[in-house]
Amino acid sequence: MSGEIKWLRQLNLFFVAMSFFTRIPVPSWVVIDRDKLNQASRYFGLVGLMIGLICALVFWLAQLILPASIAILLAMVAGVLVTGGFHEDGLADTADGFGGGWTVEDKLRIMKDSRLGSYGALALGLVLLLKWQLLVELALYSPMAAVSALVAGHTLSRVVASSLIFSEQYVRDDDSSKSKPIAENQQLNDLFILIASGIFVLLWLNGVAAFVLFITLWLVRILLGGFFRKQIGGYTGDTLGAAQQISEVCCYLVILAVGLS
Repeated sequence: MSGEIKWLRQLNLFFVAMSFFTRIPVPSWVVIDRDKLNQASRYFGLVGLMIGLICALVFWLAQLILPASIAILLAMVAGVLVTGGFHEDGLADTADGFGGGWTVEDKLRIMKDSRLGSYGALALGLVLLLKWQLLVELALYSPMAAVSALVAGHTLSRVVASSLIFSEQYVRDDDSSKSKPIAENQQLNDLFILIASGIFVLLWLNGVAAFVLFITLWLVRILLGGFFRKQIGGYTGDTLGAAQQISEVCCYLVILAVGLS
C-alpha cells in the first residue's frame, strides 16, 4: 500500500509539472499547491521530453507529405500550442526588462508589463528565426537528425533552466505580477532527478555530441546565472523562460555543428 501511495504522489507531482509547463489538461484529482510545485521541478525535464516528442511526431508526419521547412514550422507551432508560448513570453519580457530598465525595480516593472516592446519583439523574432533555420538545416541533412534535435532540445533546455532554481535566488514580485506561480526552491534530490532526465536524453545521442552538449549547456547555465544575478539579483519565471529558449537554440547549434553520427 505504501508503495502505491508513493507512486501516486510522484504521478501527482508529474501532473503538477505538466500543468505548469503546458496547456494539456490534467486529472481533476491532482492537487496543486506551492509546496508541490517546488517538488514538481524534478519532473520539468520529463515534461520537456514529452513536449519534444509531440513536436518530433508532428514534424515526422508532416515531412512525409510536405517540404522540410514547412514541417519544421508546423512542429514549432505545435510546441507553442502545447505550451501556450510560455517560454517565448518569458524571453520577450526578459529582453524588454533588461533592455529598457536601468534599475532592478525598473526591470522587474517592465517585465510584468503585458505589452510587447521593441527589445522583446527583436529577441523573440530572432530566436524563432534561428530555431527554424537550424532545424531546417538538420532536417535537410536527415529527418531523424531533426527528430533527435527536437527531443534533445526541448528536454535539455528545460533541465538547464529548471536547475537555476537550485542555485539562484528567487526575486519576489508584488501581488500585481502577471506571472504564474513559480517554483521558488529546489532540494538536492529534486535536482538529481531533474539531471537524470537530461542524462537519459544525452545517452540517445552519440558520445561526441553528448559530451559537447553537456559542456556547452553547463557553460550556458553558468553564464546565464551570472547574468541574471547581475541584472536583477536572481531569477524570475520570465528569466527561466529566457534561459530555456537560449538553451534550446544552443542545443540545435551544437547538434548541427558536431553532428549525430
